[in-house]
Amino acid sequence: MRLDKLLTTAGIGSRNDIKKLLKSHQVKVDGVVITTANLNVDTNLQNITVSGKEINHTSEVYYVMNKPAGVVSARTDKEHQTVIDLISEDDYREGLYPLGRLDRDTEGLVIITNNGPLGFRMLHPKHHVDKTYYVEVNDKLRADAPVFFEKGIVFLDGTTCKPARLEIISSSSEKSCATVTISEGKFHQVKKMFLAYGVKVIYLKRISFGGFRLEEDLPAGSYRTLTPKEKQLLKSYFIEKL
Repeated sequence: MRLDKLLTTAGIGSRNDIKKLLKSHQVKVDGVVITTANLNVDTNLQNITVSGKEINHTSEVYYVMNKPAGVVSARTDKEHQTVIDLISEDDYREGLYPLGRLDRDTEGLVIITNNGPLGFRMLHPKHHVDKTYYVEVNDKLRADAPVFFEKGIVFLDGTTCKPARLEIISSSSEKSCATVTISEGKFHQVKKMFLAYGVKVIYLKRISFGGFRLEEDLPAGSYRTLTPKEKQLLKSYFIEKL
């Protein structure tokens, strides 16, 4: 939530009052004076004070979900079940949405929140958030494959992908398994990268995203709240430099 909106909602004063408090250095986040009204903040993750008084008002929630195949990474869909449909009535909050997208047939880690600005911050190119996928393809991945991905790939339409890190787990003419790490999220990017190499993806699962990892004991279709360590990790996307 924007800092000025948080303070207004918490009953600290009007927008003009908030501007004056910021200008007079009365607002602190984690002990640091803040003068920026549009800063994205959350009292679940940060200590926010006004004139020394702690503010506890918050409405943001964060979930890590193991998205199953067949479910759409969207708020709503007329034809298919969405990740938001998998959230229980007790855990649902207005404005929930998934950070980034996974194809309908792709499984794996999705972060779901009602913190509007967070997705923009985490997915902005300047943050270079790594995303790692477990991949199975229908043919052999040769020894030259990691170098092919490391050089960056240009699709037939001219789209250029940044260098990616490929680690081969097993390789045969029937099926190969690997992990691939990318720092961007172009449309069908992982599938197209393997097609450019000459093989077809037959199974795809995101196993990490920006430092968040998918545990093996989280069943497909299930979700959980963040751990304390993950909450600290999330804070790095809230503030550029205080």
